[in-house]
Amino acid sequence: MALKPEPTAPFQSVQYALRVLECVARHGGGVTGAQIARETGVPSGRLSPMLLMLRREGFVEQVADGAYVMGESLVLLGSGDDRRQALEDKLQRTLSEIRDSVGAAVYISRYIDGEVKITQYADGPRAPKVNEWVDFRSAAHASAVGKCLLTQLDHNGRRDHLSRHKTARLTSRTITSEKVLFTKLDNQPPTVPVLDLQEYAVGTVCAAVPITAGQAVGCLALSLPIEHAHRLRKAADALNRKAAPVLLSLAI
Repeated sequence: MALKPEPTAPFQSVQYALRVLECVARHGGGVTGAQIARETGVPSGRLSPMLLMLRREGFVEQVADGAYVMGESLVLLGSGDDRRQALEDKLQRTLSEIRDSVGAAVYISRYIDGEVKITQYADGPRAPKVNEWVDFRSAAHASAVGKCLLTQLDHNGRRDHLSRHKTARLTSRTITSEKVLFTKLDNQPPTVPVLDLQEYAVGTVCAAVPITAGQAVGCLALSLPIEHAHRLRKAADALNRKAAPVLLSLAI
């Protein structure tokens, strides 16, 4: 499976963040913000909010003299046998925070062995998850999650997927033409959230943004009941801004 090499906004932010974390890790006794800027080349306008995000997510800590040291999250995610559980716990906390912030159910989905899989999600009484009335594995052409994952595959990867999962009509809005679907996927800007406006299920709207780390194709998504459709664009933009911590956890 080949991936499309288009960068996304979260990916670009994570590249900066990884440089910062590598710098902090090199200086076990702590490193100042000024020294981080010199060693990483991260623009000062990007470094300050980056460090705030890294502190908030527990990747770095600021000690008494103002220097930065490795935080608990970075230590746990880099610790061999415990990494898998630490990553799952970290992602679940982040998803819950995003859910509460955007007021929607949120999901992490991965493209694993040629299939769409929801690996984690956070919902609640005020943020109900989508009713999976058709298996998500069979509905990539209709769901925001599926379309976002397909945008990250090359043409052959998409053709392979649709050869196994036909473009069935799920609602009156579902795209069933492979040609039309591929054109929309090709024209999808990598920095703009993918939307599902009742294409998968009547009464539900969704949005998804890519969180690809290395060769692992993934996305971060949200869903809203149709009565909250007026909030979708704003929520999707917020989701895009909050994707970097999720991608960073996956990339470490």
